[in-house]
Amino acid sequence: MTWLSSLLGGAESRASVENPQVPLTSASLADLFVGPKGDAGVAVTPKTAFSMPAVYRAVALLAGTSASLPLYAYRDGANGVRERLGYRPGIIDRPHPDLTRFEWLELSFVHALAWGNTFYLKVRDGTGIVRELWPLVPNRVRAGRATDDGRKIYALDTRNWGGGQPGGTFPLDEATALTDYEILHVPGMGFDGVVGMSPIECAKQGIGMALAAEQFGAKLFSSGNLMSGILKSESKLTPAQADMVKAQWKAKHSGLNAAHDIAVMGSGVSFEQVSFPPADVQFIESRRFQIDEVARMYGIPPHMLFQTDRSTSWGSGIEQQTIGLVVFTLRPWLTRFEQRLSRLLPSPQYLSFVVEGLLRGDSAARAAFYKAMWELGVYSTNDIRRLEDQAPVDGGDIRYRPLNFGVLGESDNAIKGRVEAASALIRSGFAPAAVIEAVGLDPIEHLGLLPVTVQRPAEPDNPDDAVVDKLEEDNADA
Repeated sequence: MTWLSSLLGGAESRASVENPQVPLTSASLADLFVGPKGDAGVAVTPKTAFSMPAVYRAVALLAGTSASLPLYAYRDGANGVRERLGYRPGIIDRPHPDLTRFEWLELSFVHALAWGNTFYLKVRDGTGIVRELWPLVPNRVRAGRATDDGRKIYALDTRNWGGGQPGGTFPLDEATALTDYEILHVPGMGFDGVVGMSPIECAKQGIGMALAAEQFGAKLFSSGNLMSGILKSESKLTPAQADMVKAQWKAKHSGLNAAHDIAVMGSGVSFEQVSFPPADVQFIESRRFQIDEVARMYGIPPHMLFQTDRSTSWGSGIEQQTIGLVVFTLRPWLTRFEQRLSRLLPSPQYLSFVVEGLLRGDSAARAAFYKAMWELGVYSTNDIRRLEDQAPVDGGDIRYRPLNFGVLGESDNAIKGRVEAASALIRSGFAPAAVIEAVGLDPIEHLGLLPVTVQRPAEPDNPDDAVVDKLEEDNADA
């Protein structure tokens, strides 16, 4: 195994007995081969913990969901409104030559959720621009701070025998250590501002109990404690005779037709039913409790780990529970990666995951929400269409407000004045379409019928016609 393959995905590293500081004892040898054990007597490491189905499901749920979210680059525009860039930066679109963007993000979140830290090796081109980010196995990286200026430095374990968790036993030599120029570090929640705490390490005792319960259950099933009963004979039976009695019993009393039938025993043979000892039955309940512990550790509703016999306080519907998962669990992890990865982009650009798809409710709830936002002028028609992944329409960027649904930002008096002016002009005989355009009102369809009160204006009187009419009247009187 080369040092590079060891860094990028080799076997799990542990403290080596070759280190003079590690005493050669039975405990150190056990830790070398099986990992350190908790109080339950089971070795618990980020990798062995995945043998517990609840841990695997919790990490797979959070990592897979986070990796599937769209990730775009933005910058703040006018009035503080962010604008999405028309392209996705190459470092985010294709960060690794072998891994897809989803696989790369999923692996990054798995490292953070299991070890509490995600480390990347920055691969730069000839101009010094970061072109690729190679995830490093966290237990092969040790982070610290330089003694002279306090900058963060990193040591990479390139030896096959490794060095444990971040901050492990392999040396952090400042003379050969790497800096943030070579390493990108996304730490989880921690105490010292250098490295994050491993959630699995923090919950080692509870996970160890769960793994011990798994082993106990397996031994319980293999030990013969699940026999339904025992046929007892007063006389000593040979193996052939015992098999014959067993076969006769099964032939007579097995099957649906023999249900609730009365058993007739031969001379000197009796049947004794076998049941679980009460202490052994308790392991089933303890396993349920450990699933709740894992759900609590990762902030996941138990029903998402298929623990369906308990209710959740996050709401009664799938919508409320999904929103709770996004807001209270996913959002902090997403923010960590957004802010760290944004450091690779030129200012003022930054990255942001799009979580609106997870926050969508059912169609009726979305329609009611969009209607309320549109009537308040918060959303335009095109805003709603973008949230629904629909193409924009012409004129869809205008926002309206309540009452007369005028253009947002315009006072009632201004709208009223324009309407009255348009009405007066139309009554004066001007074309309605031209009037509406002139006063700046939105056009509306007209059927072409005029109300009775609206007539064409009377033709002005001609003075010559009045003189002729007067002469005609005088001649008639004569």
